[in-house]
Amino acid sequence: MQEPRYSAADEMELMARLWSPAIKDNPLAFVMFAFPWGEQGTPLEHFTGPRKWQRQVLNDLGEHIKQNNGKIDFDVLRLAIASGRGIGKSALVSWLVLWMMTTRIGSTVIVSANSESQLRSVTWAEITKWSSMSVNTYWWEISATRVMPAKWLTELVERDLKKGTRYWNLEGRLWSAENPDAFAGVHNYDGVMVVFDEASGIDDSIWAVTSGFFTENTPNRFWCCFSNPRRNTGYFYEAIEGSKRDFWQSRQVDARDVEGTDKNVYNQIIEEYGPDSYQAHVEVYGSFPSEGDDQFIPSSLVDEAMRREKYKDDSAPIVIGVDPARFGSDSTVIAVRQGRDIVEIRKFKGDDTMTVVGHVIEAIEQYEPAVVAIDEGGLGAGVVDRLKEQRYKIRGVNFANRSKNPMMYGNMRAQIWGQMKEWLRTASIPKEKTLKTDLISPLMKPDSKGAIFLESKKDMKARGLASPDSADAIALTFAFPVAHRESKGTMRKQTYQSQGAALNSWMGS
Repeated sequence: MQEPRYSAADEMELMARLWSPAIKDNPLAFVMFAFPWGEQGTPLEHFTGPRKWQRQVLNDLGEHIKQNNGKIDFDVLRLAIASGRGIGKSALVSWLVLWMMTTRIGSTVIVSANSESQLRSVTWAEITKWSSMSVNTYWWEISATRVMPAKWLTELVERDLKKGTRYWNLEGRLWSAENPDAFAGVHNYDGVMVVFDEASGIDDSIWAVTSGFFTENTPNRFWCCFSNPRRNTGYFYEAIEGSKRDFWQSRQVDARDVEGTDKNVYNQIIEEYGPDSYQAHVEVYGSFPSEGDDQFIPSSLVDEAMRREKYKDDSAPIVIGVDPARFGSDSTVIAVRQGRDIVEIRKFKGDDTMTVVGHVIEAIEQYEPAVVAIDEGGLGAGVVDRLKEQRYKIRGVNFANRSKNPMMYGNMRAQIWGQMKEWLRTASIPKEKTLKTDLISPLMKPDSKGAIFLESKKDMKARGLASPDSADAIALTFAFPVAHRESKGTMRKQTYQSQGAALNSWMGS
């Protein structure tokens, strides 16, 4: 049995430090304090701290705690990370659970994985390793799949702090799709953390049961999920790229971007299997595998555009595309494109027609575009009408209209997506996870004559996918041809002369 390592005074000083807001509410500070970074003779002798992506996740958690401070109804942190392999996921899992156990007295921590082998041989081995290096390692009694506070610690906490310790533990728990209710039964007002390691393989029924762990109104509720994105179905996929993505904070980590990893290994995977192969997506990019031959825009095309530097061609016209949405899960998106660059993407949710109109006007006044194209279906019809009433020259687009190349494209939406696809070969777009999802999610639907249609938003939602609002907004910028201009200053002078007939780009006659 572990015993206190220090004198009573020193032990109380350590407890005061670990339970202070500076560490309790700052997971990164805990990690930096708890482990012997850079200390000679330790396994961390040649390391100065967490990697950049690990720091970002720890800071996300700290920011969530900060935002919950002072609330009456607290938010649950739902964090999902998709990544390539070998980047330090298991280390981060270990830090999170040890931080929770150390700083949230009486809390319950559950760790699960997609197999018993993963849980015992990988996840739990890593937790044990980091626990042995922590400044308070003697606080814990560790078994094969359980961490409990030492007897002396529980006695101290119950006697001096008047705090119950009955549910204070860290448990590695296996799951069964045949009996998901056996995974249930976790409720703790002092705090609950659930960690899914290799979450892509965990059955959807277990995710549903786990949601019930967080019913107590307490700020200390954390659900953290990590995985290589091995399949483009299931709850983990939906949490990051599908219909549930608005309920989760998520990150995608490309293993090539992580410091301290062997880039030759990843390059070899890409060379051996191909840049758009299952192996490259899952093991390297940390992105979900492609849908297959019916995927309209391949992931590799989007990845290349996200890596490409902006061209910043001032002679290129500015074009705005607007995909309006009203309430529901969809977002109104305003995309600003200048030549081969996406300048800005603005997103709004839950706005009525007049509010959307105001957002569009703000974008017009800021960018003075050559064309504004708006999807006039649904809410968009009202937006178009109101802007025309205010004498703005905007162009409505009906996605269902006949394409200008009916032999190739079945309707206008497919046509402008096809133009966007070609543009992506040389374009520069923001490195934004939801944008990538929007671009690669729709499938091709050829008709009997071979004309290409794009999968409808309704059909996408039936597959558990979110509406590709950002991609539709960008596609709208290709609905009408525009000419280059000499300079932004010249365009402004020509277009926005005060109160004159030259006010011909936006205001009607």
